[in-house]
Amino acid sequence: MNQNANEQTDMTAQLEKAQAGIDELFQHRNDRWYPLCHIASKAGWINDPNGLIFFKGRYQAYYQLYPYGTKWGLMHWGHVSSEDLVTWRREPLAMAPSLEAEKDGVFSGSAVLADDGRMVIYYTGHRWRNGVNEDQGNFQEQCMAVSDDGIHFEKKGVVVPCPDDRILHFRDPKVWKQGNRWYMVFGVSNVEKRGEIWMYTSQDMEHWSFDRVIYRHPDPDVFMLECPDMFPVEDKWVICYSAMGTKPHGFNQRNHNNAGYVIGTWQPGGDFHQESDFHLWDLGQNYYAPQTMEAPDGRRLVFGWMSPFTEPIPMQDDGWCGQFTLPREVTLAGDHLRTRPVAEFSRLRKDTRDLGPIDLDVNETRTLVEDARTADIEMTIDLDRNQAERVGLEVHATQDGGHTMVCYDDQLGRIVLDRHSNTYGDRGYRTAPLDGHTDQVKLRIILDQGSVEVYVNDGLEAMSSYSFPSDGPRAIKLFSESGEGQAHISSLTVSALDTIWETPDK
Repeated sequence: MNQNANEQTDMTAQLEKAQAGIDELFQHRNDRWYPLCHIASKAGWINDPNGLIFFKGRYQAYYQLYPYGTKWGLMHWGHVSSEDLVTWRREPLAMAPSLEAEKDGVFSGSAVLADDGRMVIYYTGHRWRNGVNEDQGNFQEQCMAVSDDGIHFEKKGVVVPCPDDRILHFRDPKVWKQGNRWYMVFGVSNVEKRGEIWMYTSQDMEHWSFDRVIYRHPDPDVFMLECPDMFPVEDKWVICYSAMGTKPHGFNQRNHNNAGYVIGTWQPGGDFHQESDFHLWDLGQNYYAPQTMEAPDGRRLVFGWMSPFTEPIPMQDDGWCGQFTLPREVTLAGDHLRTRPVAEFSRLRKDTRDLGPIDLDVNETRTLVEDARTADIEMTIDLDRNQAERVGLEVHATQDGGHTMVCYDDQLGRIVLDRHSNTYGDRGYRTAPLDGHTDQVKLRIILDQGSVEVYVNDGLEAMSSYSFPSDGPRAIKLFSESGEGQAHISSLTVSALDTIWETPDK
């Protein structure tokens, strides 16, 4: 199974070539929307988080990367790391195609700590069946590589071959150890083109056997479950996946593909018993392919990809495309999950201003900050005293009238993230329920140069969306719209944010 020295040398050459591609794109990078407090590649296209693990005293975060342009292409693995989930360091590119099984892409996967102390990653080797494009489908197999330092990887080749030539989607392994046995789940489009998650097991990490179909999506239109994950929270187990083929339904599943989860129970050697409905991880326009990890202190963390699926994608003209969401802590909240920024993120706050409480008259707009490239905003709206139809914030508000709106809508009884006035990019709106909160609503809004993340009632719901403001100052404005009387803001603080990057890009 081990690969020869020539193949390893070839990967080194491919990594050097890929880094040159990144450096060339960086020379022309436009930073107008480039994130200051979210993980992104120095340049090029990124998508799924991969290989999340705490290793050698640092959080290691890998990601899918196309180093030669700003659209999806030949997949590599990029890499960043952090001691504290706050300050991140760019690491050398980790993986490039070098084997026949992966000649058209080193696809997504996960990382685990082996019993001998080494890092082991499992990922999907991808190649086109016709050698050119996906017209005749793709051929995918699960591969393995090992590392002593998290920087340099030795490929071991295919460990789970595709069992049936009719299967066109067979990818994204997530691996963990339970007792003395290793478990792997990955997404499959079966021979009937139904989306499933398969489970394999192993005693030695190299020889894997099929255990069972651990989950099958009930909707026959869903043909693939990408980037699956399976993990415990308290006394429950969660299966999450990114569903391909879902149809919009009311407020839900409005995106091109949709990432969510179900909660239930599971015991090794048995079936998964679902106990909750499917719930989206994030209700914004741009969220996909999340992956979780266990922190050293036992917290379950999740990183997501802010997916720019819908054209136009204006940042593609800027030498980079795509970013992660903030790292979030995952906890159980009844029949769904609570996700909120890790506590460490608050260390980035600076110049905090306490602006509340505030009463707004009917149709009043008040400028809170004249120009904010980044911000961490915490706001509580008193619903018992609110008489406005809408009350909230305009962020990324520019002199041409462009802005993104985050507000409570009394007619809907929901939180709205609305991009109808965006100057660039996709528009439209998304909403989040209040999950039974009727007396007040707490909002935390994280602004970066080209994105907005909204956390509702301490993370019972979240919304992540790109927001591309035009040139000039980017104000934050508080507004009240229509209704019978005043809106009451119980509390409001606004903090600027430092950059997450250890050293400036150069």
